[in-house]
Amino acid sequence: MRRMAGESIARGDAVGWFEELYQRAGADWQRVPWADLVANPLLAEWLAGPDAAGAIGRALVVGCGYGDDAERLAAAGFAVTAFDVAPTAIEACRARFPDSKVEYVVADALAPPRAWRGAFDLVFESYTLQVLPPAARAPLLAQLAATLAPGGRLLLLCRGREPADPEGELPWSLTRAELDAVRAHGLELVRFEDLLDDETPPVRRFRALYRRSTSFSTAGTDSR
Repeated sequence: MRRMAGESIARGDAVGWFEELYQRAGADWQRVPWADLVANPLLAEWLAGPDAAGAIGRALVVGCGYGDDAERLAAAGFAVTAFDVAPTAIEACRARFPDSKVEYVVADALAPPRAWRGAFDLVFESYTLQVLPPAARAPLLAQLAATLAPGGRLLLLCRGREPADPEGELPWSLTRAELDAVRAHGLELVRFEDLLDDETPPVRRFRALYRRSTSFSTAGTDSR
């Protein structure tokens, strides 16, 4: 994975390696390192908590992989659109969940469809930022912010570190400041959590929830 990612990034393509990875995995879905084939437990925990109480509306799942998080949000009552840049991953989602209510779409998070601008009440991004090079992270956050409807919320999950800590290897650990950069696009912080997950050994994770101001315009964001 790291070799494929490094070669793709060196060519100036931050996301091209995802399709190669999914193609190589084929039907052996567990060869994809992040494919647990269950919903992210930090998402499930959030859905059971106070911030999600009574939440309904349209949800967008970023880099949906094999679809488990999208299906969990749909089961919670959201009308879900889930996308991945890898067509092979989207084909797998449709095969795994043939009767799903989720709309599975091939799309690039760095250049999302214009129709998504201001369209979603919840945008969920899990572990995509941490596999993108630093130069692509702020542009991704800008695009995600632009997809939020007024009052909409952005939920981010990633590996976490202090600014003075080494970034490590891919998947890279991010700082709180990197996530808070999304506030420049009209979002306010609702809750920031610094957690240890249940892996062995535990991994430090950030779970951050932001809300779009009802008065901020997305007109200047270049979404396609």
